[in-house]
Amino acid sequence: MPVSLDYVARETASNLWRNRLMTIAAVLTVGVSLSLVGASLLLRQGVAHATTQWAHGVDAIVWLDPNISAAQRDSVEQQVHQLPYVRSTIYRSQAYDLNESKHLLTPPEYQVLTVGTMPASLRIQLDNPSEAIAIARQFGKYPGVKSVAVPTKTIHNIQTVSRILQLVFFVLAVILLLSASVLIINTIRLAIFARRREVSVMKLVGATNWFIRVPFMFEGVAQGLFGALFASLTVFSLHFLLDSFSNTKTGNIWYQMRMPTGEVIVTSLVVVLIGVVIGSFGSYLGIRRFLDA
Repeated sequence: MPVSLDYVARETASNLWRNRLMTIAAVLTVGVSLSLVGASLLLRQGVAHATTQWAHGVDAIVWLDPNISAAQRDSVEQQVHQLPYVRSTIYRSQAYDLNESKHLLTPPEYQVLTVGTMPASLRIQLDNPSEAIAIARQFGKYPGVKSVAVPTKTIHNIQTVSRILQLVFFVLAVILLLSASVLIINTIRLAIFARRREVSVMKLVGATNWFIRVPFMFEGVAQGLFGALFASLTVFSLHFLLDSFSNTKTGNIWYQMRMPTGEVIVTSLVVVLIGVVIGSFGSYLGIRRFLDA
């Protein structure tokens, strides 16, 4: 007995409406769980973007004493350039660093600074970011050098926090996805049980198991899909929220973690795919008990 699209759509809509409370619960559970999955993926990608930018950008900053002489500054620059693992250096004046501090310091901290008290800096890019510690050791007490800053600790802290958050999101997402699967299974079983007489009649008149099974399977797929679409909207909302927090300031961590819209779209498609798989899996298990394979 052939299965028409009109029949599948009509029966699927009818099943969803009959069990609308269970359907809403399943959709919301899938949506919340997949939102956590999407947030975890965004967090992982955002941290990867931030650390990649640091790894290919400034690996160490040599802060020069505000009262450094021209000869001392030339000596520091020459010594840095001679190091074999230094790729490039950029000198930033006191005025430049003072202006940049507006984006990095709080107003009370910034207001006490002047061009005369603000140190100039050498921004160093390395072939291997791990060599930043060697720069700090070599130039930390060099004449005319105030201090050496390396982002190694910051990167490590951010990665540690990211791993913890990803683990928490993953555990919660797994628990909620299992809950969503159980809800979908129960919804399908209730739908079949409510129509058990119709199913019996259909089998008596020659309907195949697949003819009976397809609308119920599409019911589960629809629940997973609707939940996944809800989660995709959440993913895009997080993306735009991240962009609004960045405020186009390069010193802001949110700016460093921002991602291209294309990657967010790919993440959303992954979330939708997971939702469809969860819905299909749940409906398959729900039907299996009542119909022979």
